[in-house]
Amino acid sequence: MRRLGELEAQVMLRVWQLNAPSSVRAVQEALLPDREPAYTTVMTVLDKLFRKGLLRRRLDGRAYLYEAVLSRDAYTAELMSADWAAGDSRPGALVYFVEGMTPEQTDALRDALRVALPEPPGGTGPA
Repeated sequence: MRRLGELEAQVMLRVWQLNAPSSVRAVQEALLPDREPAYTTVMTVLDKLFRKGLLRRRLDGRAYLYEAVLSRDAYTAELMSADWAAGDSRPGALVYFVEGMTPEQTDALRDALRVALPEPPGGTGPA
């Protein structure tokens, strides 16, 4: 999965925040006041994201409504998985990644591991 350009990322962030099928106008307004792109610019970016498979759309009258195919978390996980799979030393990359985490991020990782890898009856699950 490809990383998004700056404007694509901002548009996707707004689509995720809106969390409902949204018109070009709604996404454009959600970008304010941080950005002030033209309506046609937002329409073009939404179309590109649709063609990349990140958005689905349906016709509502004369306009399309767009919504995310993946949640933000699922998209992030796919990026991380693709980056990790592309590395020569997966264990080494993982060690560097974990060493760079804040204590809060490490706690979140432990919590995620507890959910994803429940402790077996013998008691040898993640710490």
